[in-house]
Amino acid sequence: MKLAVPTDFEILDALYDGKRNNAVNLAYDLDKNRSYINTRLPILTDYGLLERVGPAPNSGLYEITEKGRLAADLRDVYEEDSEEFEAELESRVDD
Repeated sequence: MKLAVPTDFEILDALYDGKRNNAVNLAYDLDKNRSYINTRLPILTDYGLLERVGPAPNSGLYEITEKGRLAADLRDVYEEDSEEFEAELESRVDD
């Protein structure tokens, strides 16, 4: 898993409360380029850290998954050793 630091963790932190949000709002809240946020959201979804939610299939709404919350909690581990991060994340997801 290759995460973009700090942006991916900022996205996870912004969604940590469980509320849904879209790229436009996240880009504004994080003071980031909307196009860049639009590229990161599907990647985080592929990793299982975010989930695209409806009600419409193309609504562009995302919410954090339990794995995403765990990843946000393990940010310090990722910044020290990404392989250790993945092992720790997977061990906690399986619990």
